[in-house]
Amino acid sequence: MKKRTLAESEERVVTLREELSKHSYAYYVLDKPSITDQEYDQLYHELVEIETDYPELITSESPTQRVGGTILPGFEKVTHDVPMLSLGNAFNQTDLLNFDQRVKRLTDRPIQYICELKIDGLAVSLRYKNGIFQQGATRGDGVVGEDITQNLRTVKAIPLQLAEPYTFEVRGECYMPKASFAKLNEERDEKGLEIFANPRNAAAGSLRQLNSKVTASRNLNVYLYSAANFDELEVDSQEELLKKLAAIGLRTNPERRLFDSIEEVWSFIEEMTAKRQQLPYEIDGIVIKVNDFATQEEIGYTVKAPRWAIAYKFPAEIKETVVRTIEWTVGRTGVVTPTAIMDPVFVAGSTVQRASLHNIDLLQEKDVRIGDTVLIHKAGDIIPEILGVVLENRSSDSEPYPIPETCPACGSQLAHLEEEVALRCLNPKCPAQIKEGLSHFVSRNAMNISGLGEKVVSQMFEKRLVKDVAGLYTLTMEDLLQLEKIKEKSATNILNAIDASRDNSLERLLFGLGIRHVGAKAARMLAQEFETIERLMTATKEEIVAIEGFGEIIADSVVAYFSLPEVADLLEEFRQSGVNLTYKGSKKITIAPQESIWQGKTVVLTGKLNHYTRQEATEMIENLGGNVTSSVSKSTDWIVAGLDAGSKLKKAESLGIPIWTEAEMLEHLERSER
Repeated sequence: MKKRTLAESEERVVTLREELSKHSYAYYVLDKPSITDQEYDQLYHELVEIETDYPELITSESPTQRVGGTILPGFEKVTHDVPMLSLGNAFNQTDLLNFDQRVKRLTDRPIQYICELKIDGLAVSLRYKNGIFQQGATRGDGVVGEDITQNLRTVKAIPLQLAEPYTFEVRGECYMPKASFAKLNEERDEKGLEIFANPRNAAAGSLRQLNSKVTASRNLNVYLYSAANFDELEVDSQEELLKKLAAIGLRTNPERRLFDSIEEVWSFIEEMTAKRQQLPYEIDGIVIKVNDFATQEEIGYTVKAPRWAIAYKFPAEIKETVVRTIEWTVGRTGVVTPTAIMDPVFVAGSTVQRASLHNIDLLQEKDVRIGDTVLIHKAGDIIPEILGVVLENRSSDSEPYPIPETCPACGSQLAHLEEEVALRCLNPKCPAQIKEGLSHFVSRNAMNISGLGEKVVSQMFEKRLVKDVAGLYTLTMEDLLQLEKIKEKSATNILNAIDASRDNSLERLLFGLGIRHVGAKAARMLAQEFETIERLMTATKEEIVAIEGFGEIIADSVVAYFSLPEVADLLEEFRQSGVNLTYKGSKKITIAPQESIWQGKTVVLTGKLNHYTRQEATEMIENLGGNVTSSVSKSTDWIVAGLDAGSKLKKAESLGIPIWTEAEMLEHLERSER
């Protein structure tokens, strides 16, 4: 295709940005996709190509500028032009009646209330100038917040350009949908990382990441519900404001109602209390506001809150139940997770009998024992969580729960690796890991073998139709017809999907193998670098570390994996079954790596870090060419000491190794990313 001229490209990028903005609005704001994902991707990639050819055409409001990647040294302070006030709280019907009486004492105007759902996320403020998104900030203390513009730009529901060129400030709640929260915690749990307590904490933690790429990966969303300095919008009530915000491209929550009496408001609260479990996001109450702006001004404000609004807070539902046993399960990567099995109890909309205790550190910290009466709730109204033990109900002969020493699935010795909270089975032939690995192997982002859901895979494994992932390629019609609910048509579809997967590019196979620390992106980069499985199998640690973005942890994991004789046997099975073992994607474009202070340096992290988790800091340092190790030695170039640093700090001092504070680490990370 002939390359466009600059003039032709200028015209085309305007059209592409308008189309992409329109389709993004339909998808992320209206929840009504107007084109397929493939069609959207084609338009997006065309825009990327033009902006690559003509970088001078890139603008801040371009959809390509949402991906994140900015590393911040910290957050600048932002003073709100109009303070972001908090709301008074109501906890029962009497509180609401008292609120209604106070409002009516302060005005003679007729009162109409508007009720909106109280989204449980992080309050944010967005500034637009001539319709272009300029700055985003947290609420902070209501007067001064933090500048999180780069992170908010990654939230796809926030338009970078409005339908009209207004200059004003709009406010709302940035939140994490329930499905995204569950997926994020599942991924963190699988990696042995600390999980988030609820979607609100997850959203807040995601928005306060110094690396906007992390924020971009968290699938956040937003609802806008108020504005400041909005005279040019020409609206006279809250309902009119919300309609106007939606009309110019801002996402507002349609679950709102107008009422003429506080009794009707209470009926709405009862209705939403019953429905809240079915919502795809978490709410912790209902916000009640006087609808008319002139009436709001007449009623006025206290120092901290408007007198014309109040937030009804749902009561927390906490139940008691008894722990009968603790079950241990083995995940795909060998992480062994304890789960409390309890007497069934109905809480927050469903019956609960199981609650994950996540890891041995948490189990010991909460000191949960067999026979204990425990308090349970749903974290974020989603995930059952044990809050604590009712100690007065504990039996006098109760003993601490013993931590298992062997794998519950294969009997191998378990390991509690340094720097991990997880207990781990290291046996690559562990049947539980193989079973979980099968489900991962057939998943959409791996080999994409449709028809092989978890139940089907479980049956195949239990009936010994497959002993490892390569066994999928020797399945026959006769084999599949042994499975429950699998008829000839379903079996044919499965066999066709398995056959089609033989032609996948190498990166899909690598990701499907479940090599520790190798996600989809790392698998693609490895495949692109080495091109064949034979070349990758013989790659040295130094060759892998030399790939931009790779560090010692990933390199060690890859080298160790391909050194196993079982892996060589597995790959030979793939080869015999006609599975493609080469990279079919675009060739690697070599770019000279940017020099950084981290290049080739050995670093140790110790103590508690505030801005990043240990894993996140490790990945950032390794992406810049550094090597992060767990022990201090003479070869250590420096250590980063967080709060409560212990023996590693003392050893570094005795060896005369340079010691950095977390702030110094952040400063050097920022410089290296410039």
